[in-house]
Amino acid sequence: MSDNFGFTDTPKSGSRELTYLEAIAEAIQLEMERDDDVLVLGEDVGGDFGGAFKVTHGLAARFGDRRVLNTPIAELGFTGMANGMALMGLRPIVEMQFADFISTAFDSIVQFASTAHYRMGAAVPWVIRAPSDGGIRSGPFHSQNPEAWFVHTPGLKVVAPSTPADAKGLLAAAVRDDNPVIFFESKPLYRSLRGHVPEGEHVSPLGSAVERRQGSDVTVFSYGAMTHQALAAAEQAAGDGIETQVVDLVSLKPLDTDAILEHATSTGKVVIAHAANRMAGVGAEIAALIAEEAFDSLDGPIVRLGGADTPVPFSPPLEDAYRPNADTIASAIRRLSAY
Repeated sequence: MSDNFGFTDTPKSGSRELTYLEAIAEAIQLEMERDDDVLVLGEDVGGDFGGAFKVTHGLAARFGDRRVLNTPIAELGFTGMANGMALMGLRPIVEMQFADFISTAFDSIVQFASTAHYRMGAAVPWVIRAPSDGGIRSGPFHSQNPEAWFVHTPGLKVVAPSTPADAKGLLAAAVRDDNPVIFFESKPLYRSLRGHVPEGEHVSPLGSAVERRQGSDVTVFSYGAMTHQALAAAEQAAGDGIETQVVDLVSLKPLDTDAILEHATSTGKVVIAHAANRMAGVGAEIAALIAEEAFDSLDGPIVRLGGADTPVPFSPPLEDAYRPNADTIASAIRRLSAY
């Protein structure tokens, strides 16, 4: 695959090229400038360190330590603190150093924040930024994709952007939303992916899928970094005369069910690819939706590709084999096209 994950976009007036990480950092800064109730908290987010991946670097110097709060290594504690802040009218942006550690805060998220509106009509407008995904040889505790836990939970919104422009726009939308939002950031994209991002205020709607590539033979649904593997796979399949449509889900909850059904029926052949474990993953929900609502339009079986039902391996060759890639997605496209 070429540099920049093979991703290209069209420059637009008022845009410039940023990395995925820079787009996220810009969104945070702009939202903090726009609204004094927006603040940042997490482990090492302040001072000169600026977070494990330097996303929040410089924010403490700009906004002070009352709005950029270093916390103890206690995810349940500082997520509980964010719950209290949100109930009092603030809009905390919480950084998990790695998405894997979000399980420590599970009770605070799925028992309290997600049910607060149902139980007492209260808004809990926080965002948890969760750096997820592997490919950087970090093993089972720093490489997970736990999005399915939260998609299963009523009261939460879950997004997973794949481009710098969407990362900026969706984070702004998440901060402004009155619901708790889990914002999954693909670590492999942080400094490796560049794209054109609008200057100034930029807000993208939550709950809208995006067609990244047109095609009439097979539809591939994906999200996050795997979207770029799907696009590379579509290029491979095009060499065999197979025109593949690639649809980026972008928002995992709410799902854009109308777009999913429209794109699935347009080709009648569907591949779903994600880095998270295949078992009970987001792909299973999409497959069930299509089977229930668009079965008569299908011309072949729905193919699901996902991570193996094991912890993420440390070994580079094993990790490469653990999750789908452009080659395995292209192979699935060819098999389904020939069905």
